[in-house]
This record gives sequence, C-alpha cells and structure tokens, in this order.
Amino acid sequence: MASSDNFQSSHSPHSSSLSGETIPPPNLCMQKFRLYETLSNFYMIGRDKSRTYWRVLKIDRLDPSELNVLEDSATYTERECSDLLRRINEGNKSTGGLKFVTTCYGIVGFIKFLGPYYMLLITKRRKIGSICGHIVYAISKTEMIPLPNSSVRSNIINSKNENRYKKLLCTVDLTKDFFFSYSYHIMRSLQRNMCDPETGHVLYETMFVWNEYLTRGIRNQLQNTFWTVALVYGFFKQDTLEISGREFILTLIARRSRHYAGTRYLRRGVNDKGRVANDVETEQIIFEDVPEGLPIPISSVIQNRGSIPLFWSQETSRLNIKPDIIVSKKDQNYQATRLHFENLVKRYGNPIIILNLIKTQEKKPREAILRQEFANAIEFINKDLSEDNRLRFLHWDLHKHFHSKATNVLLLLGKVAAYALALTGFFYCQASSTLRPEDCLKWPPTDDSVKGSFSATVHAEYDNEDANDLERKPSDGINISDENHSAKSPRLQKGVLRTNCIDCLDRTNVAQFAYGLAAIGHQLHSLGIIQHPSIDLDDPVANDLMQFYERMGDTLAHQYGGSAAHNKIFSARRGQWKAATQSQEFFRTLQRYYSNAWMDAEKQDAINVFLGHFQPQQGMPALWELRSDQHYGTGRLGDDDTRSFIKRSFSDGNILRDSSTPMSAPNAKNEKFSNPGLPDRSGEGSKAFCESSPEISTTETESDISLSRYTPTMPRKQLFVDMQRERCAESHHIYYSEQGDSFSCSNFVDLDWLSSSANSCEEEPYERPISTRCRSSITNSPIDGLSSENVVNGVIVGETTASASDWASTSIKGFN
Repeated sequence: MASSDNFQSSHSPHSSSLSGETIPPPNLCMQKFRLYETLSNFYMIGRDKSRTYWRVLKIDRLDPSELNVLEDSATYTERECSDLLRRINEGNKSTGGLKFVTTCYGIVGFIKFLGPYYMLLITKRRKIGSICGHIVYAISKTEMIPLPNSSVRSNIINSKNENRYKKLLCTVDLTKDFFFSYSYHIMRSLQRNMCDPETGHVLYETMFVWNEYLTRGIRNQLQNTFWTVALVYGFFKQDTLEISGREFILTLIARRSRHYAGTRYLRRGVNDKGRVANDVETEQIIFEDVPEGLPIPISSVIQNRGSIPLFWSQETSRLNIKPDIIVSKKDQNYQATRLHFENLVKRYGNPIIILNLIKTQEKKPREAILRQEFANAIEFINKDLSEDNRLRFLHWDLHKHFHSKATNVLLLLGKVAAYALALTGFFYCQASSTLRPEDCLKWPPTDDSVKGSFSATVHAEYDNEDANDLERKPSDGINISDENHSAKSPRLQKGVLRTNCIDCLDRTNVAQFAYGLAAIGHQLHSLGIIQHPSIDLDDPVANDLMQFYERMGDTLAHQYGGSAAHNKIFSARRGQWKAATQSQEFFRTLQRYYSNAWMDAEKQDAINVFLGHFQPQQGMPALWELRSDQHYGTGRLGDDDTRSFIKRSFSDGNILRDSSTPMSAPNAKNEKFSNPGLPDRSGEGSKAFCESSPEISTTETESDISLSRYTPTMPRKQLFVDMQRERCAESHHIYYSEQGDSFSCSNFVDLDWLSSSANSCEEEPYERPISTRCRSSITNSPIDGLSSENVVNGVIVGETTASASDWASTSIKGFN
C-alpha cells in the first residue's frame, strides 16, 4: 500500500501538537461528511458546522469478513484536509486513485448478514425542529454501501439469501419516524439533560437508541461517537402557538423503546427481564423564544405507556379478527412484573402511577380477566413496599364510560390527570441559550433511603442505562439567575404516570392527551405566560394540543398496530359527523387486521435483524425458515427477543389460560381469579438490566404449557365475588364511590370527588392536598346483588358521572 495511504506519513507539518495543532473542543459535533474510496480503503472526511475542525476516518476494504476502522488522531483545517486527499490520490494512481463516493450526514451503523459488512449512511436530512438552538433532524434518504472492493468480494454477496436479508433490512424505513440531533441528546428527557450530563457511549446504551447494535462495532473500536448519529424511533412534532397574545413553542416527543420491540400480536406483555411491549416515553416541552443571551424559561413533563406487564399474548389469526387472549401462569410471584416497575422507579423515581383503561363489561370476559390478574400483581408487589413507595393505581373502564351518556370522558380523565400531576410534578428551569454541559443544573444529591427509592449512590451499582434514568428529587432554595434576569426556582418531576389499555394505542392516547392538557396549564403558568394554571377544553390551545396528540397517536399506532389510531373521542370532541366517524373507524379496523394477519411477521423479522436480536450465520437456518418469531438460538438471538411459545387455538375469541393441569369447561365455575396462597418471593432478587450484546435465551417448548379454554358458566355478578370476600377485611386506603352498577377502583384518586359535580374543577387538585377521605374497610358494602365486573382488589366502586364544569361544552353526543 502506498505510503500516502497511512495516516502517520500523511500529516501536514502543521498537524503536530508541537507545531500548533488545532485542538478540538471536548463537545465537538461533526455534522457533514464526504466519503471517498480507493481500492484498499474508504476515507470519510468530517467537519463541524462552523467548518473549523476537520477529521479523517479510514475504513478497510480488503478484509471482507471483519470491520476495521481507524481514526486519524489529528484535527485538520480545511486546507490541510485538501492537501491530505491530494496526496492520497497521488499515492494510489496506479490502482485508480481516489474517487468521491457521496456526501453524507452521519453513519447509521455497520451490519453483516452472511457475506461482507455494509455501511449505512444518511445521505439526505431535513430539519424538523430545535430545542434551545439545537437542531433536530429527520432522515430523508439513506444508502447502504458494501465495504469490500469488487476484487475481494465473495460470490455470497449476490446470493439469494444475502439479497433477501438486504431487502428485509430495507423494510425498516429510516425516513419515517426516526430522528436525531448532533448537539442535543434527544434520546434523553430535558430534565435528564439538564441535571445529569452524559456523553459518548452511555448515550447509545440507553433504551431509546435504535441503532445501538449497528454502531456497536465502530464505537468499540474508536471509543468515541464522532462519526455516528444516535437514532430515536417514535414521534417528533414542534410548532409555535399563541395564548393571551404571547407566543410559545410546543414540542411533543415520543421515544419508543428498542427492548422487546415489535408488532402488535408478536409483542405482547412482558419478557423475563421486565421489558414490556410498546414501551413509549412521551415528553411535552414548552419554552419561549427569548432574545439571545437571556436565559430560556423551559418546562417539560414525562409520561409513559406500555403493555400490561404480565405474561400474556394474542396470536395472529387470518380466520379471526379478534384473536384469543392467552394468559400464562408461569410467573406466579410476578417477578417479571416487579422487575418492570423497579426499572420505572430507576428511570423516573417514585411514585409510579398506573392508569389501567381496559374493559370490565364484556359478554365473554376477556380484558376483564387480564385486568384482574394485573390487579393481583399490583397488590402482591405492594405488600413488599413501604406506604410511600407503593404503586398507585386507577382501574377505569374508558370504553364503558365513553358509551355512557352521563359521562364526560375528557373531563374525568382531566381530573385524574390533575391528581397524578399533583403527585409527580413537572420540570421547570431557566436554561442557557446553548444547553451546554457546563451549564447544567448542579442538584444536591438526594437523600432517599427507603426501599424503592433510589439515590445517586445506589444508582452507581446498576448498569449505565438504568443508573442514569432517575428523574431526581427537587431541592429547595436553588435559584438560577444572571445579572440582568432574575429566575424562578426550578422544579423537578419525580415519578411518572404509566397508562395502558390492551394495545396501548387508542384509549391510551386519549388519556395521555388529558394528562398533557392538565400539564400544559401548569407549564405555561410556570413560564409566566398565563395567570391561572389551567387550560379550558374550549381554548384554542387545547384544540392545538389535541391535534398534536392525535397525530402522535396515529404515528405510534401505525408503528405497532399497522393502522392509524381509533380516534372516536377526538372526533366527537370536534363534532365530526357520527356516520363519517364510524366509516373511518371501520376502515382502520380492517387495515389493522390486514396488517396484523399478513404483514407483521416480516415486519417483526426486519426489526429483529435491525436491532441485532437475530444475527444470520452460515450453515444455520435462515430467519424466514423458522417458526414465526421463534428462533431458538439459531444464529444469535437477543435478550429482549425471548418469548414463550404458546400453541394457537382458533376460536371465537375466548380467553385461553395456561395451567399446570387442563381445565375443562364444566369445571370452570370453580375457578377463582385471584391468587390465594401465593408463595413468597423468590430469593434470587431482582436482576439488573443487562446492556450486553444479544445472547441466546431459552424458551418454553410446546410441551411445557398445557392450555384450556375458559368459558364462564357463572353469572357475571358472581365472577369476582369469592375473591372479593376474601380480601374485604384486608383492603386499606382504597377510594371508591358507590353510585350505580359499574365501578372503578383506585388507591390514589378520591373517586367521590372525581365523580361529584359539586367540586367540578373549582378546586384545583394540583394545589390542594390529596383527600384523606379514603375508606379503610368495605365490610359493610352490599356485595351480593351488585354486578361484579368492576370489582378489583376486593373493593366495589360506583359509576363516575360528570355534569357541567368550567371545562364548558365538553359533552360528547351521538355515542350510545
């Protein structure tokens, strides 16, 4: 190889540190790149936005089976870089010289199937927003380039299986719903960025960076992230809105977890590591555009959605538009469920507030049984937690309330949201115009010492992802100011609202809008834009926010479910013609069914390859030759891809329950949906969430599980009565309201207040203490003779009804 192909001999005389070499800043962000090639190497030239710093990366093209990258340690000027390229061209003239390949805007990563490595590049980008001057981009075009030159490529590069893997990878459309930023850590919340600055590898190891696997090779070799971009998958929308004559910038971000990621029926529930399907973090950011040099008042609030953290599934059926719900009983100690909530505490702190929206009234119990199992799990886990750190929950059948003429769903959800916001708080500070790491807030260490609350010192014992995920506690007396601008004391969010329905798409999105609406009032108030911390549903800002959440809901639904979201409540709020809404919903149901039945298997395969959960190997079965989503160690299978194999039974949509002994339908009436006599927790303890490379995991085989159909023969009134009687005397601090034949249950929301028309919204729940009017016993409740489909944790609560309030004109018409 010509000497000019070697970095050490190609430096200009001015490249030595003794000769005045330009030293790059520690937070250097290279944003534009040019790729060149010789017969033996690729050369990538990168520069920063100001064209001040130039660096060179060399990628070997002679070894078809290995990834070899080398970074020049020198930093060049533009002229020095041009001289270097000229010398490389002269040194390689005998083999064709140096040729320009493409301009690009970052490396997505490197991937290998059965043949050589390929390099994935972003060749076109578009600006979609900015946060305090840091631009956020989406991808407009990508290119996949094989690394070996034509003389050393093996025939396998054009083989049938190799081409099929390449085509499969390309079905992961990087131009849709992926976004990144060079200078702002978009994979982290604003609060995390302001309070806990991190750089380098730790950012790629978080759960929201989807190309962590693809970039692992180059990051490990170079020990930096200058050349790659961290891709977040989900949703990003930003716009300038106005209220009371003042403009502000609203940003809505949804970050989808890469753990246990996939499609609707192929990813349900929780895996052994506590990762759940359809896990999405939603962040709502508000700030004002202020003159340069002044601190930027900025606020954010985080909420979460994710599949019910139990072992359950639904198998895709081309014969049944409503597949069976399959509930596994393999984890009777709810260890995976416990791991999930421990992870949420490590990410956000306490309290964890669960808003469960699944059905309680069904002709054939489906969601109701899953709801009861979830209630069992929460109760079981709470027994080991202190009062302050217990999981807060509200089981509330949104579908039933929506179809009740007396119920205003958005009003009631708004009240619940206000309760939750009072418990978690939200983030507010005055940031510098650059959000530089050195400007981050210096919070005193937390003093949490009780079980379930994690201090900074405790976090050091966990892996990087979870250790850096805590939304820390606010401290009094902290102020940020400059000589010309006095700032308010910052506030921190501690805890999170976790919302779920069955798919965590349609109903969940409505509830998340309600929470966003409750939060935006307080955010605007903290910025000094409005005088009172509430926004009326009839305010134009509320309508703008609803459009943001509706757009986000459609995007997330397409990703996970294959169609836009069902938006009946939003459509009704807008006054859309009922027939038009029904037609739209019917079409979306068919679209989702088609996608789930015919498209999702290939989509899941593509995701597994992209995330590194399946790594092809020569001599092993190809991905498409395996049973659907069951790899059993073929190639390499990632941790988060484990899933118990459960035999499919085509039926009319009843529930299948796993059991150690088959249960026949005639004996079903003796089945109780509680867990009496559950054994003590396993002594193994909670496992840390490992971020290591994918490994082969064992899964249950078909013979490990015995299935039986459960068809209730008892009246619906009696379904939960036995369980309820056993627990009546043990239920403490559960809020309930007895006003009808349908029920909700909570241990943090006062349902009497929620359902009352007298309190309405006149008493702002965020400002007042949580009511202490909880019932400590329900032994006098008239259990016999009441419908029992909404009985959870042994508590009967009544239908919540709402009348007119200062959220005016919110009735929903035409839905019976």
